[in-house]
Amino acid sequence: MMPLHTESCVTLAGLVQRGELSAVEVTRYFLDRATRANPALGAFLYIDAEGALAQAATLDAQRASGVALGALAGVPVALKDNLCTRGVPTTCASRILEGYVPPYDAHVVEALRSAGAVVIGKTNMDEFAMGSSNENSAYFPARNPWNTAYVPGGSSGGAASATASSLVMGALGSDTGGSVRQPGAFCGVVALKPTYGRVSRYGLIAFASSLDQIGPFARNTRDAARFLGVISGHDARDATSATREVEDYESACGEDLRGLRIGLVQESVAQGCDSQVAKGLLEAIEILKRKGCTITDVSLPHAKYAVAVYYLVATAEASSNLARFDGMRYGLRVNAEDLPSTYENSRGQGFGPEVKRRIMLGTYALSAGYYDAFYLKAQKIRTLIRQDYHHAFEQCDLVLTPTSPAPAFRFNERVDDPLAMYLEDIFTLPPSLAGLAAMNVPCGFTREGMPLGMQLCGPAFSERTILRAAHAYEQEAGWHLQHPKELI
Repeated sequence: MMPLHTESCVTLAGLVQRGELSAVEVTRYFLDRATRANPALGAFLYIDAEGALAQAATLDAQRASGVALGALAGVPVALKDNLCTRGVPTTCASRILEGYVPPYDAHVVEALRSAGAVVIGKTNMDEFAMGSSNENSAYFPARNPWNTAYVPGGSSGGAASATASSLVMGALGSDTGGSVRQPGAFCGVVALKPTYGRVSRYGLIAFASSLDQIGPFARNTRDAARFLGVISGHDARDATSATREVEDYESACGEDLRGLRIGLVQESVAQGCDSQVAKGLLEAIEILKRKGCTITDVSLPHAKYAVAVYYLVATAEASSNLARFDGMRYGLRVNAEDLPSTYENSRGQGFGPEVKRRIMLGTYALSAGYYDAFYLKAQKIRTLIRQDYHHAFEQCDLVLTPTSPAPAFRFNERVDDPLAMYLEDIFTLPPSLAGLAAMNVPCGFTREGMPLGMQLCGPAFSERTILRAAHAYEQEAGWHLQHPKELI
């Protein structure tokens, strides 16, 4: 048998289900990896060794008594620190929630546990999911396992780093404007943002409620398909949760690509895209052609406004959602001589600079006299972006762009330039604004050995088609077989 961390989730779950490995044995193996590597990577904010071993022991007892184990039996997973986890600190990497321990599990955490997954811990992130580099964590930055001098992307940087370095077999992150896909590209792992409503947001600490979605990280497409199948489905506790039946995503892996139409967004390659990113994308297109795909040019004329639209819509919603963090009921409280000063001190010291910037932007956009000029106009352009995709999908089945305009960058390169940081999400924002399914697929490496990623986007609830295309490409290209050097 190969070392456990080089196996797939599907293989590992099968070994535990058949009793060829015990869940406790697997959990100890990955806890040891996570504990030893985390000082160098900063991927975890909290490692729950006691809880993980207790979950694993329960699984072994169930198997011994004849109970059939679930689809992720014994598979070690990590959770972004904005997913509420019963009895485990959940801080959103913010000082204002320091010490907060939820009394309940998010829907996706319940689903993972029901499927037999073992939660190893909570991963680092940009504070309240606001950032593209993981440099906005209030505690310490997560690092890219391919080269720790580089950022892992954000805001789900810790989850991407932990998955890429095989500290866990997979992880869940949240994606508001690219926070699963972009770190997936930077760290060289599969990263999927489902259609808005496909996965319940119950228990996800909200950033922008009309955009937030939870999605999986995995080292290969089949594993991502299995994770998606486990966490998808209707949940009455989330009013935006879709009632549409969950498809068999895993069976899409291995299906033929002949006749699949892929639309290449020409603007994405022609405007502001790093030459190495463009080269990786064009080489991927040649593989897709050999697999039987038809490549056609499509245009998304309003996508150029996506950054401006996003930073009005998302900040406006964040301004409302984050009003609840005031130091009165939970988290940090900095007492003062009167109530207004206590509010001011608690929020002033509890929130970091980027969160404050976005709260102020959103509050301004919603203020009297500016609502129509900013927020309402942004929503109208959001509709035009959605219509652009509708027209594109009349010509193709999937739309192809780079995931990010450039590969991972070094720490501190863009900290003082918020606009340059915001432009990191220029390709991931349009699918988010349109509520569509989109996925990062690794597609090569730079000369410096840093991963490259391409984004496949489909109509609402087209996850199966995306996984089908990604798996066929992945099997031909083989990038998922490369791993960063061991840091432990």
